[in-house]
Formats: sequence, structure tokens, C-alpha cells
Amino acid sequence: MLRIVLAEDSVLLREGLVGLMERFGHQVVAAVGSADELTEAVAAHEPDIVVTDVRMPPGFSDEGLRAAIALRRRRPGLPILVLSQYIQRSYAEDLLDSSDGTGVGYLLKERIGHVEEFVDAVHRVAEGGTVVDPEVVRQLIRHRRDPLARLTAREQEVLALMAEGKSNASIAAAMVVSEGTVSKHFGSILTKLDLSLDDTTNRRVLAVLAYLRGRPGVETA
Repeated sequence: MLRIVLAEDSVLLREGLVGLMERFGHQVVAAVGSADELTEAVAAHEPDIVVTDVRMPPGFSDEGLRAAIALRRRRPGLPILVLSQYIQRSYAEDLLDSSDGTGVGYLLKERIGHVEEFVDAVHRVAEGGTVVDPEVVRQLIRHRRDPLARLTAREQEVLALMAEGKSNASIAAAMVVSEGTVSKHFGSILTKLDLSLDDTTNRRVLAVLAYLRGRPGVETA
């Protein structure tokens, strides 16, 4: 069971998320509607994970995201899953740059409708994983088009799926190929992007996302 602090200014969506989390056996220890209340709730409850909207009162710009990043500075490693109505590359990049990039997620709100996938994303972030919405990954790739021009279409597909946190087996199933083929594609990606190989899925995701953020050559432990 996860202890969750939820921040969402829409009462209808907030209550729906509370019900969804409880249905899967988790406890929402606080459900709030503003960035200030989010900060107070985390201090009071010390949750296992924070799920927050980006745009919240009073300005409805990026208050939720800024509160989340500030919380990560105070509590490094605090898992944060950010929900957004629209794709904002800067939001994703700011979040991924917080702390060491582990235990973070950035999803479009439309993903909530895919209930099992959404709940799985909450679990993965709470366990220290990195989850990024496929549409955000595609935007990041488009804005890094020149360096990625060396990758084939299939390699870019593997890159996008890995950035979502998928395992080799999941990628193989999605692409209808063998796991060995996925491994060969990934080895080629790392060679072309000058990234170090690591067998841990989360480390692979962090390496890929670090490249997409504009820092090639990241070393993995």
C-alpha cells in the first residue's frame, strides 16, 4: 500500500483519482487543491509518493511543478508524478533535472483513462523509476533531431519505448520482435549516442533522458 499526497485543483478529477487509488489498495493521506496546500501536506504526512497537477492556483501556470521541485530539494528522492493537460518540454526537463532524476514521472492527464497503465506508472515512480509520457518523448526527440539523425526509425522506436520505462521483453512484445533484436538495437543506440551500457532498465531510461535533455556522454554506474 502506498501513502499518497494528491494535488489537483479540479475537484471532480481529484475525487476521481482518490477513488482510483483507493480501489487499487492505496491510501490518499491528503487530497489538496493548491501548491501551498501540497507543500503543507507533504510536511505533515511524509508520503511515499506525490501526484500533482502542473497548473494550480493562484496563477494556474506552473505552481504545482515548482512546488514539486522544491519538495525534491528538501527531500531528495521523494517520488513525484506530475500530471499535465498539455505537453510542455520545459516542464519535463525541469522535473527530470531535479534531484538525480530517479523517482520522477511526467504524464499527460489523458493517460489516467488507461487505468492499469496509470496505476503501474504510479508504482514505478514510487519504486524509484522514471516514467515519461510517450508524447513528451516524441517532442524531446523532435527537438533533438540532428543528433538523433544517426538512428534508424526502429532505433528511435526502441529509444522512445525505453524512455517510457519499458523492459526489453515489453518492447519486444510491442514491436513484435525478439528480445535479442531489442538488445541489438539498444546496443547500436548507445554506440551512436556515445552512452555507456548498463543492464538496469531505470539506468537505461536515465541515460536516454539525459541525452534528450542535452547532456550526451552521461556515465552510468
